[in-house]
Amino acid sequence: MGGLSIRIEGLNISAELACKITHEDFYLWSDAMELPWLTIVNLSDCSPCDVKSYLARFPGRNIVALLAPEQGELAAAAMRAGVQDYLLIPVETEQLLASIQRLHRLELPDSSLVVAASVSRQLLMLAHRAATTEASVLLLGESGTGKEPLARYIHRHSSRSHKPFVAINCAAIPESILESVLFGHVKGAFTGAICDKAGKFEQANGGTLLLDEIGEMPLPLQAKLLRVLQEREVERLGGQHVIPLDIRVIASTNRDLRQAVEFGHFREDLFYRLDVLPLKIKPLRERKADILPLAEHFLNLYGQSDCSSRCYFSEHARQVLVNYDWPGNVRELENCIQRALVMRRGQAIQVAELGLNIQEEMLELEPLGASDGLKASKQQAEFQYIIDVLKRFNGQRTLSAEALGMTTRALRYRLVQMREAGIDIEMLLEQAGRAA
Repeated sequence: MGGLSIRIEGLNISAELACKITHEDFYLWSDAMELPWLTIVNLSDCSPCDVKSYLARFPGRNIVALLAPEQGELAAAAMRAGVQDYLLIPVETEQLLASIQRLHRLELPDSSLVVAASVSRQLLMLAHRAATTEASVLLLGESGTGKEPLARYIHRHSSRSHKPFVAINCAAIPESILESVLFGHVKGAFTGAICDKAGKFEQANGGTLLLDEIGEMPLPLQAKLLRVLQEREVERLGGQHVIPLDIRVIASTNRDLRQAVEFGHFREDLFYRLDVLPLKIKPLRERKADILPLAEHFLNLYGQSDCSSRCYFSEHARQVLVNYDWPGNVRELENCIQRALVMRRGQAIQVAELGLNIQEEMLELEPLGASDGLKASKQQAEFQYIIDVLKRFNGQRTLSAEALGMTTRALRYRLVQMREAGIDIEMLLEQAGRAA
């Protein structure tokens, strides 16, 4: 697993635990080492309001918190403060090892989801925890943020992964036939019902059903949905026999369901039935570090049949991608890259070929670092992307510059800027080499 160091604070380390950690190819951290890959810290004596300042004592990449069973408020505060996972005291050795292995799997490439921003990594960790349970999940986020891919990720990492995953967009089905589509019907149930037909619940039986845009479901149908979820059985429209269900339901919406409940547009009892594990996906403009990795992912995905290995974004195009607000989120970015591949006139994709509706001042952006108007978060995202590419090519400047779509001279200039910003590039590359 790469020989990653683990720091354990406030917990007695048994010989059994130390042996198993070493057997899994991790090792226990000591003060003489560099920052640990993972810190396991006991927060049971900490108050919720002090969590953030307390965790600042443990700089590093990942943190797992240990909490007492009754400390639900503290658990929520810890997750908001950036903790990747938490375990309840007393901690079983196998539970701790499972958490360590779960975190390590998130370090490995996943072709289905591209995450780089810390907030996205934390969301993925929560989704991974949700996948190990049978609880209902409610995915919240603007249109195009990637709610269905996250639902598929949860299904794929659950015990139901070998069973069907079925998705239905409640807003795309006419109200007159939505009940039949969901629950099925028997022959003669209504005009045009010429044969028996299974609904989405039956099709997903044993697996996972995604109810996309659940907030658009009509109120009368919400009552029938609630009964199906409560009774774990469904009856086809016009039928007389109930069909038992063994199903995991994930719902998603871009609406504020709490507000919809207050206005009488959504049933309160159904809301609480669905809102067991809520996961909120941030819009792309609030996770800038994800933009360039996602853009590269789509470039490779859709350009495979068009010599994508020779395609790259120009330096100016990359900067515009990071600075653009992406009101359509990931879906808009995906469409943008597909369009750019069609419109490109050379190997380097230029700003004009992105086809974005951008302000004139964005077209005149100076190279990264020359403009005082660039926000620190955007600069940090660009720097992190450069570091990731350097790690991928083991620090080789020529290959890295080619992948970044810039000259080696331009890359050297960026590296000077990064060092002036306090980034120790050589140390980061050395650590990556040791972890490989």
